Amino acid sequence: MAAAHPYDEKFVRFIVLFNVDEDYFECHEVMEELWLEEGRSTLYQGLLQAAVGLHHWRNDNFSGAAKLFAQGESKLAAYPDETSGLDLGQLRADIADSLALLRPYAASAGTDAAAPPAFRPFRLRVTDERLRSLTDALAALPASERLGRDE
Repeated sequence: MAAAHPYDEKFVRFIVLFNVDEDYFECHEVMEELWLEEGRSTLYQGLLQAAVGLHHWRNDNFSGAAKLFAQGESKLAAYPDETSGLDLGQLRADIADSLALLRPYAASAGTDAAAPPAFRPFRLRVTDERLRSLTDALAALPASERLGRDE
C-alpha cells in the first residue's frame, strides 16, 4: 500500500490558486482555513500574507500591500530556504523586491509625481517533486473544477 502524500489538499490548492490562477483572494480563503486547522502556523500565515499583499497591490492598495508583505516577510524569516516543498528563499527575495517598489510610493501616499509601481506578480517555486506532481495534476483540471468551492 502506497504511503499518503504529506501535503494537505488545501495547501496544494493554495499553490495552484497562487501560481496558475493568480486568484489571491481565494488563496487567502483557502490558506486561512488551513492556517486555523493546523494551529495557526507562522509559515502558513506568512504565505497567506504574501497572497494578500499581491491582492492589495493588484487593487492599487499600495500601503496595504506593503504592510502585508512586510508582515509576511517577518513570518517567513524564521524558516529555512526550502520548507514544505517550497523555495522560501526565493519567495523572501520576491517579497523584498516588491517592498522595494512599494514602500516609497506607499510612504508618500501617492502624493509625489512618480507613477505608482506596476503590479508584478511572482510565483511560489515548488522544490519537491511530489508537491509539483500534485500541483500539476490540479492545474491540469479545467478552471471551473479547481476553482469551485464545493468542498
